[in-house]
Amino acid sequence: QVHVVESGGGLVQPGGSLRLSCAASGFTFSRYAVRWYRQAPGKERELVAGISSAGGVTNYADSVKGRFTISRDNAKNTAYLQMNSLRPEDTAVYYCNAVTSATTGVVDLWGQGTQVTVSS
Repeated sequence: QVHVVESGGGLVQPGGSLRLSCAASGFTFSRYAVRWYRQAPGKERELVAGISSAGGVTNYADSVKGRFTISRDNAKNTAYLQMNSLRPEDTAVYYCNAVTSATTGVVDLWGQGTQVTVSS
């Protein structure tokens, strides 16, 4: 079975750090690009960061540049989002998305999300 499972969310004070993990199973993780999205209450889901299948290319939303770092370990079938200098506006449910192009079309896999709350 195919699974994408996020973990590492929680409650943190402003200025603090969290590291989210995205564990993949049931598919060839190294063939998939990975993106982290987030959705705050009453807002649309937004792309936070992305990383290519081999990890050589990364990109970030302007709002998190310099504070968040996306990475992956294909040997462990896991991607990460290191979040530093967290702000209250980073509060959201964070989702991991693994995506690839197959002969049958785009394959788009999502996790269930993990809650991040930044509050004093």
